[in-house]
Amino acid sequence: MDTAIEAIRTFNRFFTRHVGAIDARFLDTDANLPEARLLFEIARQEPVQANALQAALGVDRGYLSRMIARFEDRGWIMRNRIEADARTRPIHLTAVGRAAFDQIDQRQRSAVAHDLNRLSAVEQDDLVQALTRARLLLDPNAPIEFVIRPAGIGEVSQVAARQSILYAANHGWGRALETLEAETTATFLRRFKPDREQCWVADLAGVMAGAVFLTDEGNGVARLRLLHVEPFARRRGIGDALVRGCVGFAREKGYDQIALWTHTVLDAARRIYAHHGFECIATEVHHEFGEPVQGETWRLILAG
Repeated sequence: MDTAIEAIRTFNRFFTRHVGAIDARFLDTDANLPEARLLFEIARQEPVQANALQAALGVDRGYLSRMIARFEDRGWIMRNRIEADARTRPIHLTAVGRAAFDQIDQRQRSAVAHDLNRLSAVEQDDLVQALTRARLLLDPNAPIEFVIRPAGIGEVSQVAARQSILYAANHGWGRALETLEAETTATFLRRFKPDREQCWVADLAGVMAGAVFLTDEGNGVARLRLLHVEPFARRRGIGDALVRGCVGFAREKGYDQIALWTHTVLDAARRIYAHHGFECIATEVHHEFGEPVQGETWRLILAG
């Protein structure tokens, strides 16, 4: 915990200096950073009520009122009363306020572009993913929509790595599981049948938030493999969407049934399988991951 705390505090000190967060004149403009942030929200939401700005910024009401008063003194905003409710005074930008916002916005975009231009395309993608992952870890309820797409280059192997890490942390399953998953993904890549198989990734703003495989086992049987959802992305319906995609793909390709192997301790996954009509047809205790654990074979009949 101490190491994690120090890492976050070190980054915060770096980043506040890097973006000029404590400069009296943010990006050499007439606003400091909190004022620039408020100006952005007004420009994005106008006409907007003060309580909506307070909710968006999460600042003290008195502090917000003082900033709004400064904006009025500078001629950046106007607040016209609504005839139907004299207490309601929505905030608009004036032409002067719009010019101030445009200046800050352009300078901020230029500063970010300057940072990105020093990075290669791969490094830019790494940075964007790291920042998005950080936001999702700290704010798992962030309103970001996911999409389900085929896995890109390198992501199939990432699935094996992430599952191995997560299962080791949550269940103590170590090298034996990692070996099994690495062999499974390597076989998938080596023998991939694009018209009969697929690996799908749940994408949250460019970050892999989960994945699943469907492979051809022969004789009309498809196998659902390696379903997982990242902890920061749960309770968004991602697991359900991944399994639903597998079932739809299998039906479209004319498979007779889908089989899968899971474990009794994986309650969330088992609930998803049952929801989509899978049935547990066999159980067996094994020692492949060290401690004894109960494995389960599930099946969904598609034909007939």
